[in-house]
Amino acid sequence: MAGLPDILTPGLDVVFCGTAVGTRSSERGHYYAGRGNRFYALLFESGFTPRLLTPDEDRELPTFGLGLTDLVKNFAQSHDRGLDFSGTPELEVRLAPLAPRWVAFTSKKAGGEAAKAFAAELSGYGEQNWSIAGARVFVLPSPSGASNRAPFDGRPTKISWWSELAELAGR
Repeated sequence: MAGLPDILTPGLDVVFCGTAVGTRSSERGHYYAGRGNRFYALLFESGFTPRLLTPDEDRELPTFGLGLTDLVKNFAQSHDRGLDFSGTPELEVRLAPLAPRWVAFTSKKAGGEAAKAFAAELSGYGEQNWSIAGARVFVLPSPSGASNRAPFDGRPTKISWWSELAELAGR
């Protein structure tokens, strides 16, 4: 299964970074396209976008100051086991010339792997005390429908974390 190309431009407010593209997203050629994935609903509900987008509109995200990437760009499996995170430090190389304000990991798994790669400590969901390529770091609950076990670090819903990031990013 192939990864998807980054959707990044200079000066983005937030770059959302997942672990690796899922099977359905790879098949459709669009980020967060799996059935039950709430990524675009969470963007809209938290105020990042003025309307509900679909996965087919992922390439429009930079017009809203948002970008997309993954830690693992090419892999043979559609789940976390067996993923090779050795390329994670490359994230900083990809982002540095683009100077985003925030990097938001869309799961604790992605945030934890990045923390390991950058010799930092993951402190649960929310704003972290480390940066990547000069961008502040935030860890969000996964938008996946498979990740619905509340509470989310003491909060009853995912949206509260997404809304906090939206507020920090000036939305």
